[in-house]
Amino acid sequence: MSYHNVVNGCKLVAMLLLWLGPSAAADKHTGRANAAERQEPATRSSVGLEDVVLVIQSQRNSYHARQGAQRKTELLQQAAELGQGVPVVLLLHELSEYEGDWSILPALPRLSATYGQSASWFLFVEEETRVTLSALLQVLHRYQVQEEWFLGKHLHDNEASIIHHYAFSEDPTSFSYPDPAAGWALSTPLLQRLAERIQHEYLKSDFTIDLKHEIALYIWEEGKGPKLTAVPEFCTETRDNCATTFTTYLPNCGDPVSKNDVFVAVKTCQKFHSERVPVVKATWEKDAAFLEFYSDVADASIPTISLGVPNTERGHCGKTFAILRRFLSKAVPKTDWLLIVDDDTLISLPRLWRLLRCYDPKEAVSLGERYGYGLIQNGYSYTTGGGGMVLSRVAVSRLVSSGCSCYSDDAPDDMVLGRCFTSLGVPITHSPLFHQARPEDYSETLFSMQQAISFHKHWNIDPVAVYKHWLQESHPRDEL
Repeated sequence: MSYHNVVNGCKLVAMLLLWLGPSAAADKHTGRANAAERQEPATRSSVGLEDVVLVIQSQRNSYHARQGAQRKTELLQQAAELGQGVPVVLLLHELSEYEGDWSILPALPRLSATYGQSASWFLFVEEETRVTLSALLQVLHRYQVQEEWFLGKHLHDNEASIIHHYAFSEDPTSFSYPDPAAGWALSTPLLQRLAERIQHEYLKSDFTIDLKHEIALYIWEEGKGPKLTAVPEFCTETRDNCATTFTTYLPNCGDPVSKNDVFVAVKTCQKFHSERVPVVKATWEKDAAFLEFYSDVADASIPTISLGVPNTERGHCGKTFAILRRFLSKAVPKTDWLLIVDDDTLISLPRLWRLLRCYDPKEAVSLGERYGYGLIQNGYSYTTGGGGMVLSRVAVSRLVSSGCSCYSDDAPDDMVLGRCFTSLGVPITHSPLFHQARPEDYSETLFSMQQAISFHKHWNIDPVAVYKHWLQESHPRDEL
């Protein structure tokens, strides 16, 4: 072979390599992950508002439905004034009749089928998240829409957390998940792949506990998919150039409800009379107008009331259903609301009263921290018990009269209630101000914009100190 033939052959190979680019030889999963970890793409993409689908994570309860509708109207008005296209704005609770759409993954196939061919980006925001559309477009222009992107404001655990099943226990800070208050975005190629995947594989857990963390884990796919890319313009506190900002999870709906409108039921048992009950009395009991301790034995020194249900080590369904029946009887004062808590729940009743002003007690309301079970397979949602379960009298009456009941006294009461309410068409309404675990089990950043209502568990903490730091009102109001 002549020298010129060799040279020409090398040139041809070099040109082919340049044309194919380095990604041609890369594994497709590695390529996805590497693309999503780049902070600043080399070139800009052209995105208009007509290429964006905004999903407001609204809820079925009438208050939240109104809030979601208001955000939608504001966004469409803003788009009309901007004159750069009209985005699709969706209310999550209106996508289908399925209550479990709040966990996002069940809704992805529908979103992909309906908007996957016309949209480039899907932005998920809370009802109280404000979006500046012009700034959002500037952010999205930085990222190539043909690639897989998962964008948001970083949160991470400082220590291994029980609510995250102690994931990344060797270095909890190594894994980031999005702050939902700031919004988070998926590029269409990523959403389409996730939508396809969710239809053909089972989740590793039947439980949905902390949605933001579980979404990030599912997307990351043990390193096969993209990690969260930090976007500084996705904000919770207002500053220059923010594309999103957040107001509050504790809205001002007017004067708080009266403490006389809330009956408090504390579940306890004899072995905790001397350990946990004194903490309740030293912290939040004084704020309640009507409160009873329900135990397996009557103790006049507290006092406790025995409901004739033996204590169980696991669930407390028998005891909880006895509380529901007592609430509807003439044995206790008639109130609009019932709060059921554990004896190791720490709670701010004044903040709860402010939150309850937003809700109509004439509706069937089940309020607290929402978990899910089997949501991909048409499961059900429930209010987790440790953070406190708030029920309107209408909800309690509908449940008791329905005949729905425990399959055993030691069944998990919160899950049975959730299954019953789902069968009755009563939505489980979520507030992130209720917490099933201790403050240290959550990202510190979350509490910078929260006025928490509750925490749960005394394990390895000083519960009185935790109450004073996180829950006690610094300027308590005179009761109405």
